[in-house]
Amino acid sequence: MQLNIQEIKKIIPHRFPFLLIDRVVDLVPNEKLVAIKNVTANEHFFEGHFPNEKVMPGVLILEAMAQAGCIYFYYSRDLQGKNLYYYLGKATVKYFAPVVPGDQLKIEVTTIKFLKNTGVVKTQAFVGEKLVTEAEIVFSTKEA
Repeated sequence: MQLNIQEIKKIIPHRFPFLLIDRVVDLVPNEKLVAIKNVTANEHFFEGHFPNEKVMPGVLILEAMAQAGCIYFYYSRDLQGKNLYYYLGKATVKYFAPVVPGDQLKIEVTTIKFLKNTGVVKTQAFVGEKLVTEAEIVFSTKEA
């Protein structure tokens, strides 16, 4: 399954400037998700981080990974129209390389463990074939 930006907006509430997923290129519920974030020189955060050597803030890479994880959790737990889902936190996060304007983040999400109302996913962000960030992220649901 693939999702364009309009379909993504139906799932997660984020909007400009905080919607950090451009498209989902592969989604197999309970197996994997691959999402894309195109990092452009026009990103608002590059004005101050850092003016002379622009670097995408690590917290925003993690946020993009969490948004991809939300989409994966939504489909893997079959939450369409049934529940609200929440990002609870990161279990671990490691940064390996900077992300700069012109890079394309490929975010991969897989299941570590799903229980009835919670789940832990493994996320990895790549630029090309280079791993730049990895994290374990925890999600939960609440009946709407």
